[in-house]
Amino acid sequence: MCDLAVVGLGYVGLPLVREACRAGLRVVGIDVSAHVVDGLVSGRSHVDDISDDDVQSMLRSGFSATTEEAALAAADAVVICVPTPLDEDGGPDLAAVTSAAEMVSRRLRAGMLVVLESTTYPGTTDEVVRPILEKSGLRAGEDFALAFSPERIDPGNPTYGLRNTPKVVGGHTPSCTERAEQFYGKICDQVVRVKGTREAEMAKLLENTYRHVNIALVNEMAIFCHELGIDLREAIAAAATKPFGFQAFYPGPGVGGHCIPIDPNYLSYKVKRLGYPFRFVELAQEINQRMPAYVAQRVQDVVNEAGRSVKGSTVLILGVTYKPNIADQRESPARPVARRLRRMGANLVFHDPYVMQWEVDGEPVPRVDDLGEGLRSADVSLLLQDHAAYDPDTLRQARLLFDTRGRVNDGTAEVL
Repeated sequence: MCDLAVVGLGYVGLPLVREACRAGLRVVGIDVSAHVVDGLVSGRSHVDDISDDDVQSMLRSGFSATTEEAALAAADAVVICVPTPLDEDGGPDLAAVTSAAEMVSRRLRAGMLVVLESTTYPGTTDEVVRPILEKSGLRAGEDFALAFSPERIDPGNPTYGLRNTPKVVGGHTPSCTERAEQFYGKICDQVVRVKGTREAEMAKLLENTYRHVNIALVNEMAIFCHELGIDLREAIAAAATKPFGFQAFYPGPGVGGHCIPIDPNYLSYKVKRLGYPFRFVELAQEINQRMPAYVAQRVQDVVNEAGRSVKGSTVLILGVTYKPNIADQRESPARPVARRLRRMGANLVFHDPYVMQWEVDGEPVPRVDDLGEGLRSADVSLLLQDHAAYDPDTLRQARLLFDTRGRVNDGTAEVL
């Protein structure tokens, strides 16, 4: 027997495994990727926030990883942490969720707790996952407990991790909620109960839609503030001195990661099924998706003002990950920016302290190893991600600099 089986050992599942192991639980992890499993068994991590030492500590505590679903049969609790991307039409792709639920259904037994953590639209746990699990002949809320608990993993966050971030849980029935609360209470400092699975699913989408819309607001402001000659970042700093009613958001080259560019579309999809447009999300998506093209245009303007053409110029892209100080490139705006600059005829090179190789549309982009030399030799440098390595004094070595993150604010750089 084991206390927990985690299905999906990526950016969500592996931190859950680590915290459960630290709490003394017996844990098995299941992933469809033999490469991921082999790496973990060998003590190697593939996730930014989990070090090799962490994995080795997990193994010493009894953690095992496998591709075999048979390991589910011995678990008291099963948590599904598989990806939920968008399909080709921009709608939810639940293939991994349904596949995981089918696997759990084949191994489901009376008394189990099954929790879905994968971000999805409200109703998925009850309308999609529950019917699959009940193919086993067991009934949710009677024979086994079923709940949804949104993941709140923030890669690279040095302050908040799984344990000290409040954990929202909502069950199919009140008894399911209680069972999930008891489980997460072993590994999280605070568990927040909500009425049911739909409320828990909605909480996650609300969190991300809130950020998505507010980022779009300041991105649109950045465009017209540039035309009006207004320093938007100074205006934001001034507004942020108000001790109530305001939270600062800052413009950037676009939005990245799995959550912000993708999750609000799940909510929009659900609303559209009711026959309504979700105009806030659709407009925010439109604004944020056009930022890479706007950034490329601003780079072209900077080069033109210096008396040169972007065609044939060397553009050094600084930071290709979606967040500072991590290696995660999921949905990074760096690729659409680079794609647009290539169409303009620019010669691209890149630097990122966390990424050794990078390609765009299958074509490798040369990496600059010496940051200082790269800044001094490139016709223009483009700061896309504010890694700690990109301090203002270093960036000032650039011949021309377009700063999308507001790191160099002394007038020597063009700032978004």
